[in-house]
Amino acid sequence: MDITLPPLHSPLARRELARFVWVATVGSTQDWAMAEPVPAQGTAVFAAGHQRAGRGRRGRVWQSPAGAALALSLLRGFAGPLATVAPVGLAVALASADALRRAGLAGVGVKWPNDLVLGEAKLGGLLVEVRASRPRPVLVIGLGINRALPEDTPIDQAWTDLERAGLRLPEADLLGLILEVVLPALARFDAEGLAPFVDAWPAFDVLAGRRVRLLMGRETLEGLALGLAADGGLRVIHAEGERVHHAGEVSVRVAA
Repeated sequence: MDITLPPLHSPLARRELARFVWVATVGSTQDWAMAEPVPAQGTAVFAAGHQRAGRGRRGRVWQSPAGAALALSLLRGFAGPLATVAPVGLAVALASADALRRAGLAGVGVKWPNDLVLGEAKLGGLLVEVRASRPRPVLVIGLGINRALPEDTPIDQAWTDLERAGLRLPEADLLGLILEVVLPALARFDAEGLAPFVDAWPAFDVLAGRRVRLLMGRETLEGLALGLAADGGLRVIHAEGERVHHAGEVSVRVAA
């Protein structure tokens, strides 16, 4: 079986798509994209029906049985310095949630920094890795969305999938749906930075106004989430005042 990507309707999405490749099985789409040529312009997309060794944030295994999840990695070079393009995962998470809302999943939101959630259950997530920083930053952005996971899938947190949420789409159509919104978002991020996505964040933010627990190595802090900072960090007010936390430093849980 092979997959043909449906025609993209957005002219910007079509311009942004430099290459699309799909395979039935791969070890990891991230490792695959890491080894492929970087497009001179735009984004290369590497997708698979099954990952044998998918990776998530902080070294976690990302479960992707055959046909059960959408797995893709986006390979792109950026114009700005690495410090300014590092928060691109926020933009891709927002765009992915937006695409799913357009398809009818009105309750999809983003849990900082880049988990897709429906209600209190994880629907998908992202992994952003740096491939090169000079002469221009090159990033590989992995995106996984649960489509129809088996009941016994070993995931150590509440989860859901598109089928359980009532959205049943062939894999090619789901890919087209996501890329139609994500590719223009990447182009906009490269041109304008994070600012427009900070403005859009409140409509998708599932943490704002909630008490959260931040795990920082052996230290645990609690506070009230206030939203997204201009640099992509999470604003949290603690007993001693407001602090901005960054994705590489903390893991976030909703406090009981």
